[in-house]
Amino acid sequence: MLQRRKPASLRRIAALAIAFLASPLLHAQQQHTPPLAGVAHIAIRVRSLEASREFYEKLGFEEAFDLKDKDGKPRESFIKINDHQFLELYPANPEIPKEASIGFLHVCFEGDDLQAIHDDYVAHGLTPTPVRKAGAGNLLFTVAGPIDANGTAQNLEYTQYQPGSLHSNDQGKHVGQDRIADSIGSVAIAMKDPTAARDFYLNQLSFKSIAGDPMFLHMPGNSGQEIEIANIALGSKARFILRSENLSKAARILHKQNISVLKSKDTLTVSDPDGNIIMIRSL
Repeated sequence: MLQRRKPASLRRIAALAIAFLASPLLHAQQQHTPPLAGVAHIAIRVRSLEASREFYEKLGFEEAFDLKDKDGKPRESFIKINDHQFLELYPANPEIPKEASIGFLHVCFEGDDLQAIHDDYVAHGLTPTPVRKAGAGNLLFTVAGPIDANGTAQNLEYTQYQPGSLHSNDQGKHVGQDRIADSIGSVAIAMKDPTAARDFYLNQLSFKSIAGDPMFLHMPGNSGQEIEIANIALGSKARFILRSENLSKAARILHKQNISVLKSKDTLTVSDPDGNIIMIRSL
């Protein structure tokens, strides 16, 4: 027996219902946040560039290159952690008010498709700067984040390494065997309102919360790296976690260099000449 076809009106209703149920899934697919490859660099202003470079050399980290001002003086030193991660050290300049204070400046994230990340942020209602080529030869954009411990909007940087840039040309170089660690695993950022900052990272930047520790957030993607939303007590100091394949080796290097170490069960903690806090943990 032939089955009777449903009236056209019922068929249209059924089609609309299917489309309505499917739309959230399609919307989620369309709104998929591009991943971040990880932390590209941590920028810190230091009292003495020479003293800071000497300190990080004792930890096994070499200067990959620097940028100089018009008088030939170093204005930025790139200390290499690995081929994708650096510390950017800026010397303090007492004669220029905005360059006089020392401490944490910003964190920069690496992306494999910077334009896609930029456009995703625009779709979230943010106003990032246009993607451009920066002085070292890589793509770059910035976006204003939540209010930090200094009472100003956090400056967030994003970069995509380009062939022929200073970073890319240094691939495989300045990576010594006697480093205390192999990668940057986490960066702390002091915020005036940690709860509001956490909401910004979760809702605007699509970071993911970590069970059991709400102020540590995973960045989008598979890097396994994190941001720590710290309270205002951290102030202008930088605090970051380095990951090591051999914590015992790291302890021996620090002992050999006569660097004071605070030891716990799974962490070695040292301070640089300006009091910034470096924590070394196992991978």
